[in-house]
Amino acid sequence: MLDLDGVVYISGAAVPGAAAAIEGTRAAGGRVAFVTNNASRTASTVAAHLSQLGVPADVADVVTSAQAAAHVLRERHGAGARVVCLGGPGLHGALEEAGLVPVGVSEEAQAIASGYGPELRWHEIMSGAVRIRDGLPWLAANADATIPTKEGIAPGHGLLVRMLEEFSGVPAEVAGKPERPLLDETVRRVGGERPLMVGDRLDTDIEGAHNAGVASLLVLTGVTGLPELVAATPRQRPSYLSLDLGGLLEPHPAPSRHPLDAPTEHAEAEDVSWRLGGWSARVHDGRLTVTRDSDSDQTSGGAADWWRVVACAAWEHLDATGTVADVTGVQVPGEESGAR
Repeated sequence: MLDLDGVVYISGAAVPGAAAAIEGTRAAGGRVAFVTNNASRTASTVAAHLSQLGVPADVADVVTSAQAAAHVLRERHGAGARVVCLGGPGLHGALEEAGLVPVGVSEEAQAIASGYGPELRWHEIMSGAVRIRDGLPWLAANADATIPTKEGIAPGHGLLVRMLEEFSGVPAEVAGKPERPLLDETVRRVGGERPLMVGDRLDTDIEGAHNAGVASLLVLTGVTGLPELVAATPRQRPSYLSLDLGGLLEPHPAPSRHPLDAPTEHAEAEDVSWRLGGWSARVHDGRLTVTRDSDSDQTSGGAADWWRVVACAAWEHLDATGTVADVTGVQVPGEESGAR
């Protein structure tokens, strides 16, 4: 299950190597699904966009938060239920696909669904807010505060969700990541014996995998950098970590824990180092340090292993002390300056 922006493409261009990694995964017998919180685009539009970027995708390979929301509403209210559509074409089409009847904000309905829709008018938002306040069941496709656009980062549907919550006093129920309906819907549609969520965001992709009870792979082609990784809480920590989608086709060795002074498994966090591929990471006096073993094979221990030992050391420190390791000045492989 692949997230899109920051994983498969960035700013409209395919991430280098993404298409080859996806092709290799399919050739090895893996099923690939493209999962997006974006409720404004239809699955067919997303599939066409991916194909244009050199990533072959069928409509059946794409699952949107709008489709997940529509499935939840269908399960609750049955086929033919009338649902106020407070969103764009992606949400409208998903409701119809699920056998529901999208209606306007002033029409009789059993529920209201909201999703990103740049063409929404203020009177529609007002009327929808009043109906939610008055008790009409409400399901939001997603709660993303921002979205990437051609003009840069822009306000997302999450801001509308917050406004509706504040006005109505009704907490939103959300279908998209990090809530589990979207990943459940993906597994239901695509199948697979060992689901794996692949994403670049800790608070949606990785936390969503935890909520759905599936394994996760964090790729570092998107928004997560060193400061975000070392501060990750347990439910935002990935099962696996890789530089990019090439990690789908590579082994994922685990770092080993080495007590420095007292050779016991009960050593304090500051008395241990984590090692893998010639890299060694520890947190001492609250500061993260990473070193290269002098006797290591310089052809082994790539950048992915660097990130793995860093994550283990930083997370153990965070769990033991409740404080985030200081990464000021830490040199990230492949970057010219220290951590931002």
